[in-house]
Amino acid sequence: MKAPKGTLSKVLRYVKKYSGLIVLSLLLAVVSVAFTLYIPLRIGDAIDCIVEAGKVDFDAIYPMLLQIGLLAAGVGLSQWLMNLTNNRITYLVVRDLRKDAIRKIQRLPLSYVDTHAYGDIVSRIVADADQFADGLLMGFTQFFTGILTILGTLVFLFLIHWIIAIAVVVLTPLSLFVAKFISSKTYRLFQRQSEERGKQTAFIDEMISSQKVVQAFTHEDENLAAFDEQNKELGKWALKATFFSSLTNPSTRFVNNVIYALVALFGGLFIILGGFGGAALTVGNLNSLLSYANQYTKPFNEITGVITELQGAFACAGRIFEFLEEKELSPEPDREMGEAEGSVALSHVSFSYVPEKPLIRDFNLSVTKGKRVAIVGPTGCGKTTLINLLMRFYDVNEGEIKVDGTEIRSVTRNSLRKNYGMVLQETWLKRGTVRENIAMGKPEATDEEIVAAAKAAHAHSFIKRLPQGYDTVLSEDALSAGQRQLLCIARVMLVLPPMLILDEATSSIDTRTELKIQEAFRTMMEGRTSFIVAHRLSTIREADVILVMKDGNVIEQGRHEELLRSAGFYSKLYHAQFES
Repeated sequence: MKAPKGTLSKVLRYVKKYSGLIVLSLLLAVVSVAFTLYIPLRIGDAIDCIVEAGKVDFDAIYPMLLQIGLLAAGVGLSQWLMNLTNNRITYLVVRDLRKDAIRKIQRLPLSYVDTHAYGDIVSRIVADADQFADGLLMGFTQFFTGILTILGTLVFLFLIHWIIAIAVVVLTPLSLFVAKFISSKTYRLFQRQSEERGKQTAFIDEMISSQKVVQAFTHEDENLAAFDEQNKELGKWALKATFFSSLTNPSTRFVNNVIYALVALFGGLFIILGGFGGAALTVGNLNSLLSYANQYTKPFNEITGVITELQGAFACAGRIFEFLEEKELSPEPDREMGEAEGSVALSHVSFSYVPEKPLIRDFNLSVTKGKRVAIVGPTGCGKTTLINLLMRFYDVNEGEIKVDGTEIRSVTRNSLRKNYGMVLQETWLKRGTVRENIAMGKPEATDEEIVAAAKAAHAHSFIKRLPQGYDTVLSEDALSAGQRQLLCIARVMLVLPPMLILDEATSSIDTRTELKIQEAFRTMMEGRTSFIVAHRLSTIREADVILVMKDGNVIEQGRHEELLRSAGFYSKLYHAQFES
């Protein structure tokens, strides 16, 4: 199987940005090869100065030995500099690829992230990029020098003995045919190996992040069995890829050793018989010929090895470029939304994550500035989906959403989202200090503002108990779920945008602290349009309007007391929570 169409041209687009370094690498390769190829010629000349016992021309040999030493030193220096240059090129190309991949993640719609395993995405950016780098480095290091060595040795072979040179040129392609046959079979194997490695990385990521759940449900044995199965599958394809790719080198070496033996045989015959067709040979010439025949065939081994390695590298590159070419978010308009007043209107909105499964159909809602809107309903009714649409994490399939009369798709996503403060049930803190986490939405905030926000969120007391207070660097398990949620609330308290979204914002907080937070929320929501998603209906009694959703539609709306008196679906939900 061939590499995905256009993979090579995409790789070259990244490489050509560093054409200066490539030119330097080529020049160093030329110097290295020229010096390397000149050494056997001087050794042959030195051998011809040794006629027989007692007849050695030391005066001629000593300068040759000095020259050979200087050439060898030049080869070593040029190869060292060339390797440094090639490593630099490879590092820069892979760095650019990874930077583009990280930028791509920021521009991908949430639908892609929601429908792809995180571990597979990580595997493409990390493991596949590493394997691509290994193949690319081998290509730069061995491919250029291999081509130059082949061309250079051909020149010297023809200068010394044209008949043997022709024989070498005619026989050498046999090794290429062998290598091409094997490498044509290996690409699919390397591609499958990369795919299986991505699946395994995804499984490991899932297993580690959910280890508490795994242990709570004593699911360790099942996970080990599943991992063993994946490991066997990865091992099967890795073994096949390694086995078939490893056939290349010994097969081509066998062909090349046969060629070397034939050069030695016919060269010896030419010396004994005194030449053929005027092409006489000396012992020194034969030594040089054998050296050149070996150097001529050796690059074929290296190049075939490079081709095999590149099969794996291009398989990985194909997966990276496949990711980089995923459909991005719809193009952003140039228009920015200023600070909103807070009126929100949804007109005939329809949306579904999967076309064949409609979720929200012909949804209409009008919220005036400063109103507190609670959204309740059974799991899967569309509460969180509505929040995703308001924030433009997803775009509506039909209809429109307006903020202050402006259709939200006509302004940039960033300017829209700056007008919302969001606290979710699932908390997220970046690796950094407590201060940096609270100030995420307002990096220029003063220490006084940060402390005031933390106090408003009732987080100040536990922050002061941390080892370095606000300068404590947070790790994965440094805080409890409730403490993390309080920091997320403080983050919003600091910014105080004109609109708020609270999606089970106090789900991980104890009852006593929740009462204090609810009081802080009431103060924060004064004059701000607020959308509150809640399963605990006791927390939304004071909402200006409660939307009761079921199957993607609003089936009831009104204030808490009105909905209870109506004895409808909301009343059943409410009494189900509070009656034994």
